[in-house]
Amino acid sequence: MEWEVYALRYGDQQRTRGMNFIGAGDPHDTPMPLDFYVWLLRSGSRLIAVDTGFAKVGTPPRGRRILRDVATAYADLGCDPADVGDVIITHLHYDHAGNLDLFPNATFHLQEREMGFATGRHMCVACMRHAFDVEDVVKMVRALYAGRVRFHAGDGEVAPGVSVHHVGGHTDGLQMVRVETARGPLVLASDASHFYANMQEGLPFPIVFNLGDMAAGWGGARVLAEGREEMIVPGHDPRVRVLYPAVEGSGGETLALHLPRIA
Repeated sequence: MEWEVYALRYGDQQRTRGMNFIGAGDPHDTPMPLDFYVWLLRSGSRLIAVDTGFAKVGTPPRGRRILRDVATAYADLGCDPADVGDVIITHLHYDHAGNLDLFPNATFHLQEREMGFATGRHMCVACMRHAFDVEDVVKMVRALYAGRVRFHAGDGEVAPGVSVHHVGGHTDGLQMVRVETARGPLVLASDASHFYANMQEGLPFPIVFNLGDMAAGWGGARVLAEGREEMIVPGHDPRVRVLYPAVEGSGGETLALHLPRIA
């Protein structure tokens, strides 16, 4: 089964290069903003969401800006979150696992290790729990008790042509998503590589649980993409909006990743 894959930008944050890398070694810090995306997979009438973004509540204290809410981004594609049957949560950080209530009919797909990480002993350390929102984690626990969570341990299939793959690194249970498209297998790396440069230059993003796993994940993404690095899409890079065609009517904010690059 082949899928259409869309990246929906919903927010951004002003940052500098020095904030985005460990070991960059550049004394001349330059602007390097970060984009926030969620992703939508579509094949016929079937919809699969990848991550759910962050909600307006709690956004200003973290210094992030919402450009359009996730529901509006879906509407721009003519889609309703209530019609989504499966939601893949790459990890439980606030910018990937907020807005769970927008998907009332979905099953959530999560690595078992991520739930253990977000509710276990590592959350006793303030810097470890900083990027989690406790209300998002509690909502996932409630979804679990409502029978709406499917755990994966390593590799797993969500639907024909859509699979998840544990990578760790950024968080203990981070997973990437591999999607069969008309132009070949596409890898949504999520925060295994925030920017293309993290992977291409071997410079890790500074929010990291296991540095060794993060570095190994770059190679894992290349394997999943069958060696075609152009088929790997990072989680937060504004360059995605330059490389891929925009969907008409989205103001350049929704990109069709299943189509050939334009640059």
